[in-house]
Amino acid sequence: MSLAKKRKGELGERIAEAFLQSHGFHLVKKNWRCKYGEIDLIVRRGREYRFIEVKYRTSVEFGFPEEAVTEIKLKHIKHAIEIYLLEHMEHIKRYQIDVISILRFGEDKPKIYWIESV
Repeated sequence: MSLAKKRKGELGERIAEAFLQSHGFHLVKKNWRCKYGEIDLIVRRGREYRFIEVKYRTSVEFGFPEEAVTEIKLKHIKHAIEIYLLEHMEHIKRYQIDVISILRFGEDKPKIYWIESV
């Protein structure tokens, strides 16, 4: 992965994290990895956990950010969540997978779309 692409991903994750904090969530883990892949953000509000896939784009040339969350990507995320739950289930009452789609043109304010319970 190029440095520019990595920095863009990190920026998207920071924007998503701030957005979720403004909705009462607290960061648990960022870029949690296992053999099945990576979960961008794990956040919680009380004992409710959200596993967040963040997609950030600066154009729609290749489609909207959320369109990059394919069935195969979701399958990998679900397997990663299963591993995470095995290690942390005693803390989690409820959980779901959400997508935070961020589209930002130039220096405009980013447009954030929160797609819950995918």
